Amino acid sequence: MSQPASPSSVDPEAFKAALSRFAAGVVVVTAHETHETSDTASGDDVGMTATAFLSVSLEPPLVLVSLRRQARMREVFDAQPLWAVSLLSQSQRHVAGRFAIPGRVSDRLMFADVPHQHGAISGAPLVGGALATLECRTHQIVEAGDHSLVIGEVLSANLPSPAGQPLLHFRGRYRSLA
Repeated sequence: MSQPASPSSVDPEAFKAALSRFAAGVVVVTAHETHETSDTASGDDVGMTATAFLSVSLEPPLVLVSLRRQARMREVFDAQPLWAVSLLSQSQRHVAGRFAIPGRVSDRLMFADVPHQHGAISGAPLVGGALATLECRTHQIVEAGDHSLVIGEVLSANLPSPAGQPLLHFRGRYRSLA
C-alpha cells in the first residue's frame, strides 16, 4: 500500500486547477475600518471579494471567510470585530470585479457608485441588490497555511433580493446558474 503524498509534493498549479473545478458563491466582505487602521479620523469603508465563504454552524449561527494573510482586510479584522457579508447576485459581476482588484489605491472610491447602506449593528456596508446580507462579529481567527480563517457569529441575516440567482466562480471566471 502506498503512502499518501506529503503536502510539499503537490504541484501548486495542479492544486489550483483542481480546486477551480469547484463552483463557489461570490460574496463581498465589508467593514467600517476604525481610526487605528484608517488614514482618516472617522475611518473608511473597506471591502473585498471572496469565494472561500461558508456556513459553519446553525447554533450558534457561525460563518467562515478565508483571507490571505497579506490581504488588507486581514489587518482590518485585527482592529475591527464587526463586519458584514453581501451574497452577490448574477447581475453583480461588476461589483465582484471591483472589490477583487489587487493593490487598489483607495477603498473609499470603491463604494462611490456601488449602492449600499450601512448595517445597523456592524456599521459595515451592505451591498444593495445582494441576495442576502449578514452582519457578523468575529468569533475566532484560525491561522492556516498562508490564509487566516475568520469565523464570525451572525448577528443579523436579511434577504433584500431573495428571488435573484447567485453569482458563481468556476474555473477562474464569474458564472451564472444555467
